[in-house]
Amino acid sequence: MMLRKTCFIFIFALLLILFDGNAQEQLIKSELETVSVEAIKYFLYYPKEYESSTKKYGLLLFLHGAGDIPTNESQEIKPPKAFIDGTQFPFLVLAPQLLGVKKMWNTKAVMQLVESIVKNNRVDPNKIYLSGLSRGGAAAWNLAIEYPNTFAALAVVCAMAPTPYASWIDNDLPIWVFHGEEDLAIPFSESEEMVTKLKALGHAVKFTRYKGLGHEIWDVVYGNPELYTWFDRQEKR
Repeated sequence: MMLRKTCFIFIFALLLILFDGNAQEQLIKSELETVSVEAIKYFLYYPKEYESSTKKYGLLLFLHGAGDIPTNESQEIKPPKAFIDGTQFPFLVLAPQLLGVKKMWNTKAVMQLVESIVKNNRVDPNKIYLSGLSRGGAAAWNLAIEYPNTFAALAVVCAMAPTPYASWIDNDLPIWVFHGEEDLAIPFSESEEMVTKLKALGHAVKFTRYKGLGHEIWDVVYGNPELYTWFDRQEKR
């Protein structure tokens, strides 16, 4: 009986400690230095006259969409269609490869790649251009937000847009947005609302809308030489 009474008193005392309203929680302030390493495969295009010239060239960073992500390790990674069809670009074109069907672009890793290409090639740092389609277009918006002083021009094709953060984009950045009005994958309203917000903030943004077309408008957009002429005219001040 005495043992049972002693056990009861011990348990009651323990409960009082656990549920004491005056008990203090512990808050520890600390820090951990993290290291993230990612291997990025990429294609790099050089204009024909690059080797025989001494001048500096612009650089276009192109980010592809989900359709160009390999679904298994044995699948061949192919360069963007424009590289294959013989398109002559007036600048270097950097096309990194996203691996992982359900992964988003690692913008920090992409920027490290860009910095390496600029450092090791004759690239004019005031003529770095940015473009992406679909998932790559969403990453392009994010890069323009996270690195507002890097790019001389931005072209986004049928992508989700971070409209609430539009004010973070450099107001002097030339922007050209493309979207199909019948897009069922990423609503046309994504680009429409972003463009409206940008214009309200004073951006002289261009908006090309395609009536009767859906999500797959990239062949039309990137098949138009006017886009590359527009890029080549831009220079960061």
